[in-house]
Amino acid sequence: MAQAKNIRIGGASGYWGDSQEAPRQLVMKGDIDYLVFDYLAEVTMSILVRAKEKSPDQGYARDFVDLAMKPLLHEIKSRGIKVVANAGGVNVAACASALEKVANEAGVDLKIGTVDGDNLADEIDALRREGVKEMFSGAEMPEGMISANAYLGAFPIAAALDNGADVVITGRCVDSAVTLGPLIHEFGWTVDDYDKLAAGTLAGHILECGAQATGGNFTDWQDVVGGWDDMGYPIAVCREDGTFAITKPEGTGGLVSRLTVGEQILYEIGDPSAYIMPDVICDFSNATLTETKKDWLEVANVKGRAPTSTYKVSGTYKDGFRATASTVITGFDAVEKGRAFADALIKRTRRLFMERNLGDYRDTAVHIIGSQTLWGQNAEEAAAASKEIVTQIDVRHDERAAIDLFSKETTGVGLSMTTGRCSAGSAGRPKITPVVAQFAFQIDKARIDPKVYINNKPVKYKNPVSARFSAMPKPAHAPHDAVSDGAPDTMVEVPLIKLAAGRSGDKGNNANVGIIARKADYLPWIKKSATEEAVRNYFGHVVEGEVMRFDLPGMNAVNFLLTDCLGGGGTSTLHLDNLAKTYAQQLLALPIKVPAQLAEGLN
Repeated sequence: MAQAKNIRIGGASGYWGDSQEAPRQLVMKGDIDYLVFDYLAEVTMSILVRAKEKSPDQGYARDFVDLAMKPLLHEIKSRGIKVVANAGGVNVAACASALEKVANEAGVDLKIGTVDGDNLADEIDALRREGVKEMFSGAEMPEGMISANAYLGAFPIAAALDNGADVVITGRCVDSAVTLGPLIHEFGWTVDDYDKLAAGTLAGHILECGAQATGGNFTDWQDVVGGWDDMGYPIAVCREDGTFAITKPEGTGGLVSRLTVGEQILYEIGDPSAYIMPDVICDFSNATLTETKKDWLEVANVKGRAPTSTYKVSGTYKDGFRATASTVITGFDAVEKGRAFADALIKRTRRLFMERNLGDYRDTAVHIIGSQTLWGQNAEEAAAASKEIVTQIDVRHDERAAIDLFSKETTGVGLSMTTGRCSAGSAGRPKITPVVAQFAFQIDKARIDPKVYINNKPVKYKNPVSARFSAMPKPAHAPHDAVSDGAPDTMVEVPLIKLAAGRSGDKGNNANVGIIARKADYLPWIKKSATEEAVRNYFGHVVEGEVMRFDLPGMNAVNFLLTDCLGGGGTSTLHLDNLAKTYAQQLLALPIKVPAQLAEGLN
């Protein structure tokens, strides 16, 4: 019997700015068939929009061409590795042209495929007239929209590969599509192979954040710290039936385990039974993770169903200006001095604004870093006695002139406010930056026509349509599990970290905290104490909406969705943790009641 074909896909980038050593490691040590890159976080899109405004030949992830591909072109070509990247950002043609130039200079013949059709900038005025609403808040489309890009799926990528592309460059597609596209191409999956498409999507979701899946941001950091200098990057070994394994190059740092990969599966998701992608609605809730050997994790039992009839569109618009001022304050009463300094500076500049008819700030935020400012009401009392802190003041205003005045006064009060202070970071006045805020909405798939090119020449392509569509799923709270308490004198409290690992992240103005139990026996006790109400109260200093819990029984995990908690979202918020990266570390300190006998067996 012929051996089933395995496709090895290496995840070389989790964001624009990821290590340039990642692609080299995977090419030289990973024995991979595909090298995939994910660059386009929502914040990154806003940066690329601003870059293209300044120069028409910018707006793409330049690192992909200059740092990732250029040094490895000969190796990639000689090893027959194909590359897929969403490095095109908001200027796919410029990215492809830049890669073509360096390939020609290196004497490497590349067939470069490109995918576009995601850019809806020319339709913004028409969409506004149609009354398009923000998909979460219901707000009307604002004036000043400067971009709108639909999250495309994986089938156009597969089409480029079908037509012989060595490298495929896309603009805005869903992060996992750079992995799913090669699998559709290799295995011939169709639009109605929902379970397989969901499995390929999960493989892409695991790869899309690079070394996050191999222990790079692991709760149990002590288990991997010895390999931080040479972290291994993830490889998905995928099969036609939709099952796959996660591993990493042999001899590299990090760890592939149920907990490291499980944390990544839980990262930046809402309802795990309804993870909405353009090609499929995925159900990860009963996915199983099985360690079969060192640094080898088998993933199975992923389910899918028909996709929705709409694409999500990420739009951006200009929304005023912002600046951040920071100063180190040390000595006695440092926390009080830092707070007083910030309050006085804001009060002073507000008065000056009124005198100049500039109006008030849009928003202000003061962070006393070093006093557990992120923890809100959960901060320890001892933190208030810190003798060295950083006072960080973030401000927003509709007028650049007001932020310019704030910037000047920040240094102008150097001799009139507080003692025991020195610069934090680079010297000089705070930098003024425009705020590019996000406006997300939905658009009927019939209105989007993805285009596929090979070396700038269009290929015949019609985006396939699923035989049916699903209604937009509505998330539902997980049921309350019944678990009986022991006698009061047999119950003790332990921090959640003793029972579980966790990871958190952002989605627009919402955040999630995924918690995976270290042992199945721990999960009922976690659910008993870490209720939606308890988590809502714990994050009361940031959550303005609700908290919903979702269950993943296949992984012995739960996921908490925290709504309206990021001050407008990562592109515009003044929160210190603008992307909810620290929320899991905070929740892992939550006290959980467990039987004393169970607690005695904990490390």
